[in-house]
Amino acid sequence: MTAEAGPNHRNAADTETITISKIAEAAGVSVPTVSKVLNGRADVAPDTRSRVEELIHRHGYRRRRGPGGGRSTTLDLVFHELDSAWAIEVIRGVERVARAEGLSVVLSESGGAQTPQDSWVESVLARQSAAVILVLSDLEPAQQARLSARGIPFVVVDPTGDPGDDVPSIGSANWNGGLAATRHLIELGHERIAVIGGPRDVLCSRARIDGYRAALDTAGMPVDPRLIRTGDFHVEGGRDNGRDLLLMDDPPTAVFAGSDLQALGLYEAARELGVRVPEDISVVGYDDLPLARWVGPPLTTVRQPLTEMAEEATRLALSLSRGERPANLRLDLATSLVVRQSTAPPARR
Repeated sequence: MTAEAGPNHRNAADTETITISKIAEAAGVSVPTVSKVLNGRADVAPDTRSRVEELIHRHGYRRRRGPGGGRSTTLDLVFHELDSAWAIEVIRGVERVARAEGLSVVLSESGGAQTPQDSWVESVLARQSAAVILVLSDLEPAQQARLSARGIPFVVVDPTGDPGDDVPSIGSANWNGGLAATRHLIELGHERIAVIGGPRDVLCSRARIDGYRAALDTAGMPVDPRLIRTGDFHVEGGRDNGRDLLLMDDPPTAVFAGSDLQALGLYEAARELGVRVPEDISVVGYDDLPLARWVGPPLTTVRQPLTEMAEEATRLALSLSRGERPANLRLDLATSLVVRQSTAPPARR
């Protein structure tokens, strides 16, 4: 079996001599044991597995998948949560490219955790997947090293934090989206504009709120901290935050919601309180999910190209699995404002 150096390994002479047998000798185990570790088999003692993996990572050993060398027929796609129409758009994009490449997609969920469990990594290694796509998720450095040692690349869609220059990732222009949504409301004449963001520690949520702040600042309008709410991207969070905003002594006349689902929650809060959209409150969402055009009134929203983002992520992952090195490992796709009937000039008070 041949080997090739990992991306951080610089000694070409050492690379030529690294073999499974040498890793086995250094670890004090048999060649079949090293092979089991490489194949993600569970029947290896944890201490032994850790020792072998440390050597694999240290020496930059990577399995080579040459022509006819057992090309994997699976692609792994993992979400931190799998419970919304948002996820369906991502799945559609991944499936479209995978199907054209003759690959099957294995779908997983990490149960709301931003980092998948090690048992998930074990499953990926056992399948010897062609590549991994993570959505709003991250990998621990040790998990990254384990995938890298097996020659399994990964790409992150909408990274939760700064992924770093060496982590392949696909996102969208979230700051521009927040700016465009808020600027639209300002141009309609709104002065008290609230924002409902997602989790504080998620990069795309922070960027959308930063765009909101920038639009107000550019217009010479003060940022009222009481009008900035965070929570999650789900309907329930939009309803709860929306109710709080609408019950203020001086409620906003417009709200920029960080997702279409939050906007739907705000619609429900408005209905419960007898507040009309857009006559009493203008609403802008984010994502442009298919349902946005069918709610009443149809939702003004920022289109995030979710399917296209997923397609680009899949192409990038498969390119890396073939040993190619694209010029750019980070790509942000453009967003655009879609104006419908949920926004209007503020009512006179």
